[in-house]
Amino acid sequence: MAITAKMVKELRERTGAGMMDCKKALVETNGDMEAAIDYLRKQGAAQAAKKADRIAAEGTAFIAVNGNDAVLIEVNCETDFVTKNENFQQLVEQLADHLVKNKPANLEEALNQTIEGGSETVQDTINNAVAKIGEKITLRRFALFSKTDNDAFGSYLHMGGRIGSLVVLEGTTDEELAKDVAMHIAAANPKYVSRDQVPADEVERERSILKEQALNEGKPEHIVEKMVEGRLGKFYEQICLLEQQFVKDPDMKVEQLVKKANAQVKEFARFEVGEGIEKKEEDFAEEVRKQMKQ
Repeated sequence: MAITAKMVKELRERTGAGMMDCKKALVETNGDMEAAIDYLRKQGAAQAAKKADRIAAEGTAFIAVNGNDAVLIEVNCETDFVTKNENFQQLVEQLADHLVKNKPANLEEALNQTIEGGSETVQDTINNAVAKIGEKITLRRFALFSKTDNDAFGSYLHMGGRIGSLVVLEGTTDEELAKDVAMHIAAANPKYVSRDQVPADEVERERSILKEQALNEGKPEHIVEKMVEGRLGKFYEQICLLEQQFVKDPDMKVEQLVKKANAQVKEFARFEVGEGIEKKEEDFAEEVRKQMKQ
């Protein structure tokens, strides 16, 4: 069957795949439009499999709010160039919108859910984006939060999504206050809301280290315990949100800030893109060459 430009155009509009890929798919399927779509989907999965062992440590954090539900996600790719790609940005928004509406319990469930209005799973959608963009792309993690009408979401994206933070304040609808707390979280990187959330083994490990340090300083044993407890206070200030000095007003702690509004911090999440991923060292020129070959 002769493959016309109109057929290629239609397939491209329906899939977003490149023109030459669309033409090849139609040739391989003898002009069957639906079969060509399936062919492109399979090719996307194949390309994603080939790139599975690549390191994807760049990307973006993104936040979507749907009424009383909100989600913070991290989507990774291989190079910073791709984060500015329109197809990548559309994918990130699509994934966030799906997650906040469908509320999967975990990443595995999320990847296997069907995208609303279509027949593809979330993983299929990501695979198709890999085929279009030419880089490994992964949905790495997400945090879903819910609130009531009497609460407020605070969200903040730093450097266009390099760091994302999302917080729920109970007892207030002051979104500006909630945003200030989210900005503080992005800047100060707390790990817990309050000290009662810090695991006991983590506290004991820190206490042991502080005690050893004090003894190595030659401090008398009878005052070491008091010194350790005092230094533990500094430890809590570093990792507990409520005990940190508010970045916009260091004379006030975050706990004081929210209490002024009769509010409480319910929960928060902070994602820094690529944290914990061992990055492959590449020079700028090599990144450019790789992009030009796509």
